Amino acid sequence: MEPGSGTLTRDRLLLVLAAVLWSSGSFFMRVLREPTGLGLDEPQLTPLQIAFFRGIFAGAILVPLLRPAQIRLRPSMFAMVACFGLMSGLYLSALGLGQAANAILLQNTAPFWVYIVGVYFLGERGDSRTLKAILVGVAAMLLIVVGNWIDGPPSEGSVPQSVILMMGAGSGAMYACVVLFLRSLRAESSAWLMVLNLFGGAGVLLVYVFIRFGPDETERWLSTPTLFQLAVLAVFGAVQMATPYWLFARGLKTVNPHEAGMITLLEPVLNPVWAYLIAPEKETPTIWTAIGGGVLLSALAWRYLPRRTPRPSG
Repeated sequence: MEPGSGTLTRDRLLLVLAAVLWSSGSFFMRVLREPTGLGLDEPQLTPLQIAFFRGIFAGAILVPLLRPAQIRLRPSMFAMVACFGLMSGLYLSALGLGQAANAILLQNTAPFWVYIVGVYFLGERGDSRTLKAILVGVAAMLLIVVGNWIDGPPSEGSVPQSVILMMGAGSGAMYACVVLFLRSLRAESSAWLMVLNLFGGAGVLLVYVFIRFGPDETERWLSTPTLFQLAVLAVFGAVQMATPYWLFARGLKTVNPHEAGMITLLEPVLNPVWAYLIAPEKETPTIWTAIGGGVLLSALAWRYLPRRTPRPSG
């Protein structure tokens, strides 16, 4: 057994659990925005409102894990927070305005960018097996997105489908940046990095709303959610945001960022299932989702199947 293999296996399992919890995002979004009979869709919350309150509650949940000695600021942390806020706003906008499959699959193009930047620009160690698996995974995601774009229902409201897809792609680019920043800051406390990202990311969204809409609209934006909606947003923040990001940061202590991105490809396979449970008439998986999801799982399994070690001759 190679040194540290037990720790590596544990951290890979933490990343798997993070992917499963992340995938529940579409469930919470549909509960908050679809007429399920619970009354959570009135008043209608915008995706940015949901992203803001989710981040605030998730950050508050992680605060008790902090120790004063862990709180340190470095210049790169400010860039990480900006990327995190953009990622959160773009992703939940794509998820709330369009189909869950499109949003999550476009966000999960991040492993491709993480691998390219990490290996070819930052000097991370790469390997042909991971590269092949990532390329197959990206091809599968493109198959799902293109197929759903062509054959799927048009987007609702005034936002064109192309803009929604660009939001999803932008969230993938920002996700890749966050992964690389977390990897570079792996010596820092995982809890501190997550609290900083969650509160800072929510702050980025609030500043955007204030600059674009002014103080009066910002005040209305903050006071819109009901107590019932706030309670669900708190659970949303705890289950889908705080816990998995903490697990993800812990996993990156020993797992390379491009490998971590590959493991979390489980998320786009599971995400549309949660959406289907709430809104089957809108989120019934298409043949493209089924084929692409099967290819994604196959690529993931192939990457982590044990390799045969040739026996020494003689």
